[in-house]
Amino acid sequence: MKLGIVGLPNVGKSTLFNSLTKAGAESANYPFCTIDPNVGIVAVPDERLKLLGDMYQSKKVTPAVIEFVDIAGLVKGASKGEGLGNQFLSNIREVDAIVHVVRCFEDPNVVHVDGSVNPLRDIETINLELIFSDIEILERRIAKTSKGARMDKTLAKELVLLEALKAHLEEGKMAKSYELSEDEDEQAWYKDYNLLTAKPVIFAANVAEDELADDAASNEMVKKVREYAEAEKSEVFVICAQIEQEMAELDDDEKAMFLEELGLSESGLEKLIKASYRLLGLISYLTSGEDETRAWTIKIGTKAPQAAGKIHSDFERGFIRAEVVNYKDLLEQGSLAAAKEKGLVGLEGKEYVVKDGDVILFRFNV
Repeated sequence: MKLGIVGLPNVGKSTLFNSLTKAGAESANYPFCTIDPNVGIVAVPDERLKLLGDMYQSKKVTPAVIEFVDIAGLVKGASKGEGLGNQFLSNIREVDAIVHVVRCFEDPNVVHVDGSVNPLRDIETINLELIFSDIEILERRIAKTSKGARMDKTLAKELVLLEALKAHLEEGKMAKSYELSEDEDEQAWYKDYNLLTAKPVIFAANVAEDELADDAASNEMVKKVREYAEAEKSEVFVICAQIEQEMAELDDDEKAMFLEELGLSESGLEKLIKASYRLLGLISYLTSGEDETRAWTIKIGTKAPQAAGKIHSDFERGFIRAEVVNYKDLLEQGSLAAAKEKGLVGLEGKEYVVKDGDVILFRFNV
């Protein structure tokens, strides 16, 4: 999974990116990987892995990972070349979802780029830049498609969609609010355009430290962001980027104590991961043994052969059956053999829909 972090200058975006990537790398003992100065790979915290790894005495424990991309240069007028201009777009096109950091705290020492704190205005500013960028993509596609549209019915059909989408965006609306028809061609073209405003969004409401404990219940700015997000079918989570930065320096035990002192049950990274999984409809299944215990991320509704294909295409191609046990049952029984004796291990075929927390052993023959 790949998440792009956006936000105006001085809203806490880079602080959040730096602390998430550092905290995620350290807490799960996963080597922090810098592909690029603004890309970080973070392990998904999952206590199930440690428990299963201990039970099997696995040589290796491999968590699921999330790639975070810090999208720099996104300021008002970016689509027209302000700031870093359109450089940020090459990074953001490939992300699965956008994490939009909005400032919901007052601090005279931290200057806001627009002179005052107004999260809804900030959201609109970023949205407009994304809309302008998408319009540019569509205009290029229209120019290319219209050349052959007179002679080709398929191109003519696509041109209708392109122009309708462009008109929709020119009204200041996001691509994801455009109602597509059931037509398979339309669905495929829309997906192929890879529009920024079609991507799911998670809003990170950055608040002051003293507002974290009650999830910013009395913060009017956060309330407005939540109302906006609900209308947009987006996720919201409350975070204090400053606190995340302080926590990134701590080890696991110190972090747990720090969270307890603040009256919190989970870190910002954990909140963000849960929100991302919900928004993108993702779950994890597990494989466990002496060599390795590992988490695999799949879409809700994935059937056993396709889940097996996540490990290797041969597993999907030669799928015979899956031995499935819930991780809690496996841990309670202490071994797969004991779980089998109790009738807790299912032998599942090609139609089995994998559930979150399933521990699976795939049988295949190629």
